[in-house]
Amino acid sequence: MTKLSVNINKIATLRNSRGGNNPDLIKVALDCERFGAQGITVHPRPDERHIRYQDTFDLKAVIATEFNIEGNCSEAKFVDLVLANQPAQVTLVPDSEGQLTSNHGWDTIRHKDYLTKMVAIFQQAGIRVSIFVDPVVEMIEGAKQTGTDRIELYTEAYANGYHTDREKAIAPYILAAEKANALNLGINAGHDLDLHNLKYFADNIPNLLEVSIGHALISDALYLGLENTIHQYLNQLK
Repeated sequence: MTKLSVNINKIATLRNSRGGNNPDLIKVALDCERFGAQGITVHPRPDERHIRYQDTFDLKAVIATEFNIEGNCSEAKFVDLVLANQPAQVTLVPDSEGQLTSNHGWDTIRHKDYLTKMVAIFQQAGIRVSIFVDPVVEMIEGAKQTGTDRIELYTEAYANGYHTDREKAIAPYILAAEKANALNLGINAGHDLDLHNLKYFADNIPNLLEVSIGHALISDALYLGLENTIHQYLNQLK
């Protein structure tokens, strides 16, 4: 079964909007685990507009499931944060400063030397590395050359095309996944996956190990409740 890692950035956004500690980010993370999530994901950014750097230390101290820290490894502070926390996985995302949300994968060919160096730094610390990529076969091949353990397929294009032509929308992801499997790369996925499109994606991507879902899941929880929502997402992955 594909693992569900819950991205709790939006919980931090809500907390930060009023100051204080409501909602309690740590409690939410622990509840996500208690309700069945197999991982917790955070994506700290330099302005700390949602996840604060201290949050990662607080979470690392208490969560029992897989901890995944996403972010831009070109920021020295991010690299230091990951190395200090020793998460199970670091996901390298090519965000620019001030970017609202992730909107593209790495050019693993152009940035091969840089990514190779960064992958080695994290792996030497015993941290599994995943590189955020678009569903392009050449980018998968480039990722393999860096020595990364996994890739994370950027799924916004799939989500955008799902309701008009889901077979067309998923086709490049299937090709990318087949290439990753042939190269012995683990496969994660994330961005705009939700209760409508998740099952079809998971059913058609061979050896999908993990999905990271935040915005849609937290939005659904406003209507369905957090426990029920996590159960529904887990059901899509069975």
